[in-house]
Amino acid sequence: MPKALRSTLSKADVTAAVTNRRELWRQSSVWRRAFKLGFTTGLLQAAVNQGDVWLHQTQTWVTVFKTIASPVIGFTLVLVAAAETWVQKTSEEKFK
Repeated sequence: MPKALRSTLSKADVTAAVTNRRELWRQSSVWRRAFKLGFTTGLLQAAVNQGDVWLHQTQTWVTVFKTIASPVIGFTLVLVAAAETWVQKTSEEKFK
């Protein structure tokens, strides 16, 4: 953390930030959104991109890797976006 920022934050602010971070990853809505949108989109992308290779049974380890990586990448991207949305909503509610 930069020194200038450290001097402006109180110990209570830092404690609240850590608590909010822990609370963020316990939110089932964040995980549910990431699974529903990211994982399923990644599966669809893998089916479109590598489906013909699987149908013709000409897959290699690269195809297997790409098939696994697509849903994981989609899930991760949506997880980060859903977490950011949750943080934004929480901070807006806090300052109303």
